[in-house]
Amino acid sequence: MTATTSLQTAGAGWLGLEGRVCVVTGAAGGIGGEIARELAAVGAKVALLDRDEKGATAFAADIAASGAQAIGVHCDITDEASVAAAAETVAGKLGPCSVLVNNAAAIYAGALMDVQLDKWNQLLAVNLNGFLLCSQVFGRQMIARKEGGSIVHVASISGSVPQPYSGAYSVSKAGVKMLSRLLAVELGEHRIRSNVVSPAMVRTPMSAGIYQNEDVLRRREAIVPAGRISGPRDIAEAVLFLASERASYINGQDLLVDGGLSQAFLSLIPRPGFEKQDA
Repeated sequence: MTATTSLQTAGAGWLGLEGRVCVVTGAAGGIGGEIARELAAVGAKVALLDRDEKGATAFAADIAASGAQAIGVHCDITDEASVAAAAETVAGKLGPCSVLVNNAAAIYAGALMDVQLDKWNQLLAVNLNGFLLCSQVFGRQMIARKEGGSIVHVASISGSVPQPYSGAYSVSKAGVKMLSRLLAVELGEHRIRSNVVSPAMVRTPMSAGIYQNEDVLRRREAIVPAGRISGPRDIAEAVLFLASERASYINGQDLLVDGGLSQAFLSLIPRPGFEKQDA
């Protein structure tokens, strides 16, 4: 698979990302990797950050094989020194950051009444604290450039709708949404925008096991108005838009990428006489 996409043939210059230095966290694969691939496809210089340095470097090499500029960089977003070192590497190899995509995330199962505080703190360290640290460090590069910038945070529909038995996950994603809104206000004077993309169900290597069960797949697809489960590219293209110049007046917003799932909840309530009939 190359970095070439339909966006290139449609005129990628329209997005205004060519030559921009874009940093993507959690980019060794899955949604983050696809975001990096899409950014590279429209001419951006992309830094793939991940704790899995080997994975990030391999993914970056695959992208670079098509002629794009991409590097893999080790970064533990929960560690301030690691983020600072990664930012220095990016600036030295590609230039100062223009676009930051906060994508790295963690999740685990567990009821709130049973969750241990260290587990709670570990998840918040990745899903919320890490987003703040990266926004601070790479945001300073954007401020120093004096040419504006864009921060896009990958959150989740569960930041608005509770996802039970997932420990601190919903709380962390709700925090990301407010963090983004605050950044939009505080960084606005520097022409730096901050927005959120909130996916719902996404079929990734991490969730692939769930969808191997045909019954689960069918039942999940049935409740999505779009009739299918999203893939990483669906999320990546939404991120691409918010990162681009085409979204230059969009700031502090939360873009749901859920195939209409969030609008379908009331349709799931039984209403005698109004049930959908099988064809």
